[in-house]
Amino acid sequence: MNGKIDLTKAKLSALHTSAEFAALDGEPVLRVVKTEKLHDYDTNSYVKADGIDFHDGSIEVDVRSRLLPDAPALSRGFIGIAFRIAEGNDSFESFYIRPTNGRCGDPERKRHAVQYFSFPKYTFSYFRENGITEYEAPADIGPDEWIRIRAEIHGCRGQFFVNGTPVLTVRDMKLGEFAHGAVGLFVDIGTEGFFRNLKINCEDGGKDNGTV
Repeated sequence: MNGKIDLTKAKLSALHTSAEFAALDGEPVLRVVKTEKLHDYDTNSYVKADGIDFHDGSIEVDVRSRLLPDAPALSRGFIGIAFRIAEGNDSFESFYIRPTNGRCGDPERKRHAVQYFSFPKYTFSYFRENGITEYEAPADIGPDEWIRIRAEIHGCRGQFFVNGTPVLTVRDMKLGEFAHGAVGLFVDIGTEGFFRNLKINCEDGGKDNGTV
């Protein structure tokens, strides 16, 4: 399986989220909101595109993020991708963005606009608590705007792009060079997330059971 995926026709599985199609800017887009683990950050809350076994390659998608009316104070519009999701959803890796941090007047928050994490151990709180800074980066982004994100994955190395610009490179992804699994569209606390134009390229073939 390689190429663009029509989300309106794909078989999708929601985990700790709700997913539905909504009209936005005159086109159908996938709306995803977290519905469980509402007080936990960096959790397995995503919608999976079934039938994909991703190891190396690229994943790209347009994302748009709004804060929900009841979003907690620390919500940042968390939205991104999950990949190499294990069959039991108990491990995966992710790149995501915090749109409200992108152009914030607080320099500290601006440095945290982009995040890599690996579930379940290496969450952003683990990195912060241990003074580890190399898994976050700034980016020129804002809420309620379409943002093109792309991840290029090769073994333990992942490079993340925002609107075509490389913003973060991770050379030691925590699940290791042989990890593989599903691809998901990720949201977290307080986010109303929208997705369109998902494109997945599996460089080593991957697996496709015909459901996407």
